[in-house]
Amino acid sequence: MQLYNKLSAEERRELIREAGKERLTISFYQYAQIGNPALFRNYLFIAFDAQEVLGRIYVAHEGINAQLSIPADRFADFKDFLDGINFLENVRLNVAREHDNESFLKLKVKVRSKIVADGLEDKTFDVTAIGTHVDAIKFNELIADPDTILVDMRNHYESEIGHFENAWTPDVDTFRDSLSIIEEEIKEHKKGKKLVMYCTGGIRCEKASAYYKHRGFEDVYQLEGGIIEYHRQVTEQGLENKFRGKNFVFDARLSEAISDEVIAHCHQCGKSCDSHTNCANEACHLLFIQCEECKVQYLNTCSTECHEIIQLPIEEQKKLRAGHYNSNHIFKKGRSEKLEFKKYDND
Repeated sequence: MQLYNKLSAEERRELIREAGKERLTISFYQYAQIGNPALFRNYLFIAFDAQEVLGRIYVAHEGINAQLSIPADRFADFKDFLDGINFLENVRLNVAREHDNESFLKLKVKVRSKIVADGLEDKTFDVTAIGTHVDAIKFNELIADPDTILVDMRNHYESEIGHFENAWTPDVDTFRDSLSIIEEEIKEHKKGKKLVMYCTGGIRCEKASAYYKHRGFEDVYQLEGGIIEYHRQVTEQGLENKFRGKNFVFDARLSEAISDEVIAHCHQCGKSCDSHTNCANEACHLLFIQCEECKVQYLNTCSTECHEIIQLPIEEQKKLRAGHYNSNHIFKKGRSEKLEFKKYDND
């Protein structure tokens, strides 16, 4: 019985191209009490593998978080399968507005301690005691209210390329960093102000809404379905779009346009640009914003050092990658001191 992916990304890419089928990029999440995450994980892998599902799925005692890609002609079967699982019946499926058949090239179903890492050890915190969900119409009304505090619950590299008008975009690297920082900043407004939050698809601000209610905030709201669902609603209903720029996504696309406005800049030359990339030097792999001109000049690398390294023979590059080369510094998304025009400077 196959319980793990056996094909490389390149092998899977070739199969997708040979099949010639359109694929949909989808995300969903659900907080629920899962007694045996490992057993549920194996059940999902077997079923998803048979349905040609690819993507990244996390399972924990607190629920499931999934970003995946499925053949478009199997969407109905996929939804029927989810509806057959009691806590996933009629779960919201956020279907991407822009598709890429190669958004995911492997199926990875992993057991985690939590589906959203929060660093919390408070056993009295109930993640299901959430705030009020609002649709795009209500959201637009709320953020126009001067008594509203609008908070972006995403990380700095996400909000840099796109965010809602007048939103506070905390300079944080992770969700677990944001919870205490945000609370400290707005602790004087637990009463009398409306706390409105948003994120990519809803999973982070759902947990955050429950957390801030737990911490004494009285009027807490979250954008239902996140930016992805907001975009769908404003498009289909002809509503005013209050989002500026692109929405960062966690697949090979890296972003999808929500408005035509470009609000970010190339981290290397400062030119108006909002396209993320990963440094081509595998020993670095830094996520940063790079324009087409710098991509050509630096061969898709983040610095002259990485540019020099990728021109070395492959065996020499492998030797440089061995051990602790560049350490964890390489994973500080958009934080490298080599990036002259990065937005934030707290390396």
